[in-house]
Amino acid sequence: MKTVRLNEPGKFEFLDTAEPIQGPDETLVRVHRIGVCGTDIHAFHGRQPFFSYPRILGHELGLEVINPGINPQGLSVGDKCSLEPYFNCGHCIACRSGKPNCCTQLNVFGVHSDGGMRSIISVPTRKLHRSNRLTYDQLALVETLGIGAHAVERAAIKPSEFVLVIGAGPIGLSVIQFALASGANVAVMDISESRLSFCKTNLGVKATLSPGEHQIEALKAIGNGDLPTVVFDATGNSKSMAQSFEFPAHGGRIVFVGLFQGDVTFNDPNFHRRELTLLASRNALPDTFLDIIALIESGKINTTPWITHRLNLNKVNSEFATLSKDPTAIKIMVEVN
Repeated sequence: MKTVRLNEPGKFEFLDTAEPIQGPDETLVRVHRIGVCGTDIHAFHGRQPFFSYPRILGHELGLEVINPGINPQGLSVGDKCSLEPYFNCGHCIACRSGKPNCCTQLNVFGVHSDGGMRSIISVPTRKLHRSNRLTYDQLALVETLGIGAHAVERAAIKPSEFVLVIGAGPIGLSVIQFALASGANVAVMDISESRLSFCKTNLGVKATLSPGEHQIEALKAIGNGDLPTVVFDATGNSKSMAQSFEFPAHGGRIVFVGLFQGDVTFNDPNFHRRELTLLASRNALPDTFLDIIALIESGKINTTPWITHRLNLNKVNSEFATLSKDPTAIKIMVEVN
């Protein structure tokens, strides 16, 4: 079967591999769509934490059930599914506390183990989320949306709260969509004017700003004299994350959605004076996947603007490098046929 493997930074290899052996409590599925994540791009360029080579990438997947196995849990041949690619142990303190997304032994499909950039895969049945109403494109977007949805869950946003999202890449865009859906007053900060324009045109964001010397004044003007009570940093940039401590109102919250390899430092008196709350957000919860699928099915979340570039699995080796550097790319979708 067709398989594309990243052997080392910058070097994909196209392989013809055997079909996987279906294990107990696993479902055999055909891969139709693979969303390219920032994780995949960072891995390609050698900048991804918690990563080793060689690796088959791909964890944002639109799948078709081929064989639901001996414990189908309601799945049938031909069902369309999204994959929750966070394979947890089920026994550690995080799993016992209802937080399988940060399991102490977490194995992220396509990051810590070989993923879905191939024709057929076998995955744990309990990690498949069915929707025969959604397209394979939409199903492949569910995981990306889940990152933003979970971050918004972590922030516990109240309607009409003033929220700032820093970084309008795909993860930031997912945060924006769910922050807006929660009823927040959302402002977006990014260095790219084209990304800010995308937020206004496609997501309905009313207030945008660029990094600069007068950010505090600009935020207060947007917030009718107040700074935002919730600040999301989705940049994965150390300088941006350190600076984000300057933006919340007294008593506010900061949510780090992006990550980088290194330390974040901040001024402790400023942190204490404002009694800020700092939250990390990692992956998403099983119920988050179900909620997102229901929101897309109902039309409350529009996925239409997301996919800006497409390529076939056969072209990954020759086209990925160029597309991964394209500043206009929001979501690259790989088609498997």
